[in-house]
Amino acid sequence: MDAFTVSLLLIAVVVASSALTRMSPIVVPLPFVQIALGALMASIFDFRVELDPETFLLFLAPLLFLDGWRIPKEGLLRDKGNIAALAFGLVFFTVVGAGCFIHWMIPAMPLAVAFALAAALSPTDAVAVSAIINRAPLNRRLMQILAGESLLNDASGLVCMRFAVAAVATGAFSISDAFATFLWVAVGGVVMGVSITWLATSGKDWVARRFGEETGSQILISLLIPFAAYILAERAEVSGILAAVAAGIVMSYEERSGQALAITRLRRAAVWDALQFLGNGVIFILLGEQLPTIVSNATEVLRETGEHRQWWLLAYVVAIYGVLIAMRAIWVWCTFRLLRFCMDGAEQQFQMRGWRLVAVTSLCGVRGAVTLAGVLAFPFVLADGSPFPTRDLAIFLAAGVIVLSLVTAKLGLPYVLMGTNTSPEPLRRAMEDKVRIATAQAAIAAVKRRLEEGGRDERALALEMEAGTQIIALYRQRIDVLMKTGSDIALAQSVGEAERVLRLVAIRAERAELYRIVRSDHLPDELVRRLIRETDLLESRFSL
Repeated sequence: MDAFTVSLLLIAVVVASSALTRMSPIVVPLPFVQIALGALMASIFDFRVELDPETFLLFLAPLLFLDGWRIPKEGLLRDKGNIAALAFGLVFFTVVGAGCFIHWMIPAMPLAVAFALAAALSPTDAVAVSAIINRAPLNRRLMQILAGESLLNDASGLVCMRFAVAAVATGAFSISDAFATFLWVAVGGVVMGVSITWLATSGKDWVARRFGEETGSQILISLLIPFAAYILAERAEVSGILAAVAAGIVMSYEERSGQALAITRLRRAAVWDALQFLGNGVIFILLGEQLPTIVSNATEVLRETGEHRQWWLLAYVVAIYGVLIAMRAIWVWCTFRLLRFCMDGAEQQFQMRGWRLVAVTSLCGVRGAVTLAGVLAFPFVLADGSPFPTRDLAIFLAAGVIVLSLVTAKLGLPYVLMGTNTSPEPLRRAMEDKVRIATAQAAIAAVKRRLEEGGRDERALALEMEAGTQIIALYRQRIDVLMKTGSDIALAQSVGEAERVLRLVAIRAERAELYRIVRSDHLPDELVRRLIRETDLLESRFSL
């Protein structure tokens, strides 16, 4: 089967997995369905995809770029101590502790391979956690800490994994050399990602200012940046993963500059949402496609150790996940205590008691696509041509831990979060109201300046005066509502929700009438698309 057909088939399976998940009478995490479909394709249709292991890490470049692009920067800076402790300290603690445990439990797995597996298991997946808890009452600040941890531990975990794999290939490892090399690849990767993104965005902005902006080319440039950062960084022998993350963070500041057109930002966001959905889905489908072979080979490795019962594989998965969550709980408890996050002020900020905070943070250590892509990147053979030791067993154990972490979080988080306070953060609400008032006042001032300008005939001026009066009245009404409800958070929420519901009712009725007119009259396609897009944009504005 050629590459083009395989690509189309994978896209079709990703779409089918989403439909099956929505049709399921019980809530099933999407990765489970995708793994099952991949395994079904391999078993029934003899579907096989052969990919270079390095391709799986290249898969991660756009996903990590998007994480860096969209992560809340204020949370990243405010809680940098906690995020660094989880993203770096916990990763090294996990690599050493879990690696030694895995080697002790499975002596057939060399210590360096066990370290590589532990490093691949150390990154967490905040996107998976968000999908699981959905609208569960998880504090916004805690979610930002988990998102920051997930972004940075992806990089630190995969860099550690690279060192461990190199140790397997060479049979030698030096802590001092590894530390110096780590600093070089980390700093070099960040510099490379920042430089490439700055050059690319500066160039496109210069062209757009002088010759106009074309939305399609802007989107394509954003798609090329993470691959360029990753590939050039790897060619320079620095971290491509960190380059992709740094590129995403710089891209977020570029977007804040407001250089791009509104239509460019809307379409670009839609393209990246689709790419993120496709990238995560393909990784899990490829795991499912390789799962029958992986299970068979993992069983063979188990037999070489003298154990012929396959259920031992499941026991290994449970034991490894148990150690991971125990180590995470210990590290979180110690870190929060040392950083004084479980004192009275922190409990008020996180809206939960200290023990519950530790339990929630521990359960949120869900593994996902990054872990899977990392372990699938283990090479097939070493430099001397010999097979990479226990590769299939490591992949099976990683896949098992991913599934078990998803199940545990799905079942455990709602129970632990039961009864927690869901009230919004007063400071955040006050800040939002302040910004909305300021933007409304700026809009009123801009409309007044426009109405005071000359150079128009009396009829045009009269029409603008009438329209301007109505627009200013709408903005003043918004300011009055915000000023009156600003001190009463519950009232502000009620007013905002009532306005949102009524707006959606009106917009949907407007669109339904538009479709009725389209069906009964022969309207130009361009007019139809423009009117429908206007109502769609308004609906997306007021939808949750």
